[in-house]
Amino acid sequence: MIDKFAIDSHKASYHPYHISVIEKYNSNSKSEKDIENFKNLMPIYVEISPFGACNHRCSFCAVDYIGYKTVKINTDLLKQSLTSMGEGGVKSVMFAGEGEPLLHPDMAKIVNHAKLSGIDSSFTTNGVRLTTDFLEECGHNISWIKVSFNAGARDVYASVHNTKERDFDTVIENMRRAVEWKKQSRSNLAFGFQALLLPENASCMEDLIKIGKQIGLDYVVVKPYSQHKFSETHKYENINYGEYLHLGEELSKYNDENFSVIFRANTINSWIEQNNNRYCKCLSTPSMWGYIMADGSVYSCSAYLLDERFKLGNINQDTFKNIWCSNKKLEHASFIKNELDINECRVNCRMNQVNTYLDKIVNKKQDHINFI
Repeated sequence: MIDKFAIDSHKASYHPYHISVIEKYNSNSKSEKDIENFKNLMPIYVEISPFGACNHRCSFCAVDYIGYKTVKINTDLLKQSLTSMGEGGVKSVMFAGEGEPLLHPDMAKIVNHAKLSGIDSSFTTNGVRLTTDFLEECGHNISWIKVSFNAGARDVYASVHNTKERDFDTVIENMRRAVEWKKQSRSNLAFGFQALLLPENASCMEDLIKIGKQIGLDYVVVKPYSQHKFSETHKYENINYGEYLHLGEELSKYNDENFSVIFRANTINSWIEQNNNRYCKCLSTPSMWGYIMADGSVYSCSAYLLDERFKLGNINQDTFKNIWCSNKKLEHASFIKNELDINECRVNCRMNQVNTYLDKIVNKKQDHINFI
C-alpha cells in the first residue's frame, strides 16, 4: 500500500528536539532546566477552527455536541497568534474544526499570513465551497487539502452528509477544477478525499475510489470511525471492522505512481484491539499539538473540547505563545501525567500513533535499544 505522506503512521521522528524535551521532562531525574524547556515547548502542529457553523450535518460528526454555532474566529487576532506561533516554533496548522473552515470570509488572507509566519497550512473540508478563486489567492501557500467525501453514490452521500444530492456533484466538479488549477499552476498542493468506512457506504467504497482516481486526486483515505467521548451520536460505536479488512487488498489494485488508496489498516486494527496493549499515558499532550476553537479558546486536545480541564486560555485575551508557554500548561501537564485515565480517551485519537512511538522511547520498551 502506497502511503507517500505517512497518513496511516506518524512523522514525530522528524522532530528530534521535541522528542528529547518530552523524554527529559518525563524522566525521574528531570532538572529545572528540563521543566523550563518543556514549559516553553510549542506544539509542532495546531488544529484551528475558523468557523463554528457547518453547511452539512454528517451522521458521524464527532463534534455535534458543540452545536454548529455561527461564530467565526477574529481574523486580526488569529493573524497575531499565527505570528507568535511561528516565532515560537509551530510548524503546521490544519484548518478544520467544529464547522466548515471555508465558510470564513477571510480564509485566504489567514492562509497567506500563516505562510509569512513560517507555518505550513492544510485543510479538511467538505469541499462544497472550494473554488479556483480561493486557490488562485492562496493555493500556493497550502500543503494539502483533504475533502471529507463519504460515499461513491449520490443517495448514500446525501444520507451520510445529511445534505442535498447536488452537493455530491458540486464537490466532484470543484475537485476537477482544483486538479486542473494544480496542473496549470504547477503547484505541489496535494488533493485527496477522505472517507469514513461505515456500514452504509462500504458497498460503494470502490466507486468512490474510482471517482477519486478519475478526477486526478493524489489519494483517497479510507479510515474507521472512532466514537467521541461527548458525541450525541452513537450510531457507529459498535461497528465490527474485522468484516471490512478485506477491502484494503481489494482497493489496492487502483494504486499506481500517481494515485494511492490509503486504507488505514493500522488504525482499523487499533480499533479492533481497542485498549489492548495500549500506552498508559498521553505523552503528546500538551506538547506535540494544540487546538483553537472558533470562539478563540485554546485546548490541548481536540477530543476534550468544552472540557475545562483541557482549556488553557483564549486568543481573545492573550497570544497563543503566552497561553501555551505558561505555568497553567505545566499544571495541565501534571494532570495529564498523574491523573488522566487514558481509558477516558477515544480509541484512535489524533495522536494515537505518536503516543505509541513516544511510549517506546520514554519507557524504553524497545529491546537492545543501543544497537542502532
